[in-house]
Amino acid sequence: MASQPLTRTRVRTAIVINQFVAPGLGTMLCRRWIEGLAQFAAACFGCALIVLWFVREMRSYYGTMFTDQGVEAPAGRIALLGALIFGVSWVWSWITGLRLSRGISDLSALKIAPAVKLDDGRIALALAHVPAWKQDGQVISRTFPFKDFPAAIRFVNAAAEIAEGAWHHPDIDIRWNKVTLALTTHDAGGLTEKDFLLAKKFDELAAH
Repeated sequence: MASQPLTRTRVRTAIVINQFVAPGLGTMLCRRWIEGLAQFAAACFGCALIVLWFVREMRSYYGTMFTDQGVEAPAGRIALLGALIFGVSWVWSWITGLRLSRGISDLSALKIAPAVKLDDGRIALALAHVPAWKQDGQVISRTFPFKDFPAAIRFVNAAAEIAEGAWHHPDIDIRWNKVTLALTTHDAGGLTEKDFLLAKKFDELAAH
């Protein structure tokens, strides 16, 4: 299933939520459900261990106040383990935010990519980075298969938003569960760097 394309504002909000509210919640805001749930679960488990240690510590403390024989103080290893697990989830969510932010930056860079027609040698080199795409004259295309028609339409909607954000638009052909995207730069009269950068973004979209 294609992931929903992200805006810069959503990614920034997700980073703030991950770092200052709860790891994983921002990731889920960006519809990275599995990764976000794993981060959130790890953060909750780490917090639970810290709370457990604190409760046991308080029991030990009050036990010495109200009884002649105090309760044995719990080992601090529980708190350390909890802090470690929470820290891992926090760093993980931070790395996720950086990765999502980099994806937005790549899309912005695509807007200013040079619209200069590539020669045959540079086209061949660029095709090596998007091997699933086929060249037909001054057009590259790829057919993406999906499990059903709704999944294909979700991909098309997501691809359309990416294309609009990049100011570069593919030709789209939909055949039930198959979507064919074709790219060329009409203003340049052929294939440019924009076409191959956008092809790579569509490959990444389909892989999610």
